Amino acid sequence: MPAVHIHNTLTGELAELKPIAGAAGPVTFYTCGPTVYDDAHIGNFRSFLNADILRRTIELTGTPVRHVMNITDVGHMTDDTNADGAGEDKMAVAGRRLLEAKKSGKIHVDVAIDANDPMAIANFYANRFLEDARLLGLKVAIEAQGDPSLMPRPTQWIKQMLDMIKQLIERGHAYVASDGAVYFNVKSFADYGKLSGNTLENLREGEGGRISAQHQAAKKNPGDFMLWKPDPHHVLKWDSPYGAGYPGWHLECSAMAAGLLGAEIDIHSGGEDNIFPHHECEIAQSRCAHNKPSFARLWFHTRHLIVEGEKMSKSKGNFFTARDLFAKGVTPAALRLEITRTHYRTNANFTMQGLADCQRMIDRWSRAAEVLRAKIAAASGTPNSKSNSTLGASQSITAPEKNASGISTNTNANHNAPTGPLEIALPRFTQALCEDLNMARAIAALNEAVAVEDNSSCAHRELEALLKMDSVLGVLERNTQVANSGDADFEAKVNALIEVRAAARRNKDFAASDRARDELVSLGVQIKDGATGTTWTRTVRA
Repeated sequence: MPAVHIHNTLTGELAELKPIAGAAGPVTFYTCGPTVYDDAHIGNFRSFLNADILRRTIELTGTPVRHVMNITDVGHMTDDTNADGAGEDKMAVAGRRLLEAKKSGKIHVDVAIDANDPMAIANFYANRFLEDARLLGLKVAIEAQGDPSLMPRPTQWIKQMLDMIKQLIERGHAYVASDGAVYFNVKSFADYGKLSGNTLENLREGEGGRISAQHQAAKKNPGDFMLWKPDPHHVLKWDSPYGAGYPGWHLECSAMAAGLLGAEIDIHSGGEDNIFPHHECEIAQSRCAHNKPSFARLWFHTRHLIVEGEKMSKSKGNFFTARDLFAKGVTPAALRLEITRTHYRTNANFTMQGLADCQRMIDRWSRAAEVLRAKIAAASGTPNSKSNSTLGASQSITAPEKNASGISTNTNANHNAPTGPLEIALPRFTQALCEDLNMARAIAALNEAVAVEDNSSCAHRELEALLKMDSVLGVLERNTQVANSGDADFEAKVNALIEVRAAARRNKDFAASDRARDELVSLGVQIKDGATGTTWTRTVRA
């Protein structure tokens, strides 16, 4: 297997992944996850899913990965671009938004949630995030069902954060200022700014709403960032040696990464907006607390997502959450592929045409898998109920028996048969991903192989090669529309039109039948007539 090379934000160069634990691994991987004060949008998921693609690529090469991703339920403010965190606590904002939505009847009328309870808000949105993440195939979210420690929450790690603050103070890297807050002294760490390219001379004071001019004056240096703020009136607070208050929002990831993965880890990922101040501050406090030469050896950052050529905006109507798109009939498979197929270091332009194109590609791959399964069934004499079907967005496929890595374990392969196009494509696919996740080249290798008509190769080996490629893409088992994605009124309208069409056809009123079908098409509905009646799915329209 080729070595994995990834662009390291810290050095600005490609770096070969060499696990701290040695070639056998595991690779230790920490991802900055969501702040659960609202539903995650597709730009958030682009960063999470690119980390998932990297994790799956490493596993494809045979090295196991221990992946941890936090779910932030404390500490984030409305201006996270400020090193201290400025503005208002996001949970307080979420509470007001929920109250307004309840009053207007726009959201969750059947859900009992106390909009004044920040933990209830966090739990509500955390559960919704996990539902979306699992539908989209985020492996760490799937694994966390059995091991919740893989997706830790900062409110459960306050003690460890306070322990880290104590270490930093004892080692001369942090101090309690005259305003009562604890700050990290950036001048005590010579490498501060190396990740982002910022210099202490470029950092200006007075940029924080949460840190007033009075608090700013209490700092030793303008760039010093907050580790703990005493505030007995804050929405979430804990007792500490520095007064009742709450931690700085950078501290959580340092404490949880060290506690779950070690003081020095292999990979840390996030969106490019995390580079400064969040990841810069993480490096400083982690290295100084643990006296290590590095915190993460490799830093992996995904660039932004735009929609139809513009920045996402609710006022422009181009702001989407994953569940918004599921409700429109988009399969998790198509959404996953559309937001990961553009190179992670390039801004991605999400479009409805792109979703439709991805769905067509995935349908071709699904049909190829089903043809191979039909050949295997025919050769073994085992009935295959789906052998004559054409898989689309409304159907799913059943994978063969797999090992712990999710790869098929067929033992009846004909090893004397000629090497097939998918087998030939697999090393090209793997090589492309190992070269800084070149998804375009990897997908091209798969598409070229699927387009080849081949009847001489071993179907077992061909299916295994296809499933290995899909173990990274993660789409074949998600090529199904989300159940109950439409509201009851919409479903009732569709079913009524289908009945109108059926009655018109029975009466040979073909004009009325065509009108009903046209109206269904205008609603974004695709129908299919079969022996047991008419079925329908919502379609993605470009």
